[in-house]
Amino acid sequence: MNVHYFQHVSFEGLGYIGTWLQAKGFQLTATHFYEENPVLPKLEEIDMLIVMGGPMGVYDDHRFPWLHEEKVFIEDAINAGKKVMGICLGAQLIALCLGAFVNTARHKEIGWYPVCPAPAATGVPWFESLFRDQPTVFHWHGDQFEIPY
Repeated sequence: MNVHYFQHVSFEGLGYIGTWLQAKGFQLTATHFYEENPVLPKLEEIDMLIVMGGPMGVYDDHRFPWLHEEKVFIEDAINAGKKVMGICLGAQLIALCLGAFVNTARHKEIGWYPVCPAPAATGVPWFESLFRDQPTVFHWHGDQFEIPY
């Protein structure tokens, strides 16, 4: 499986996700938006897209011109039936591409919290298995989004 990931800032990479993917034999490529002239892959060359986090917001296109092109690519990947997973900003971008509204949360979410699959994930075995054991992970969120339908 060819997995491509989008990284928005140098200090928010894949971490252990990359280690796990490589140990499983997946081919891994990346677009680093924080570098000059980031290059997007051809959609037909990837099977899965992981969209990482960053301190910017989903509506910051005026500050980060590549955000528009990234959103178009994410939407195209979803429409092409690719597996798409987002972390933090990545989840917000996916939600936005699916028609959900993203806004500032009433309270920031900062700390260690468990992550568990939503009931809708039961129909997606590969995704549900990632969170079956409810891993405790570090969260740092100031924005929230509606659940897209």
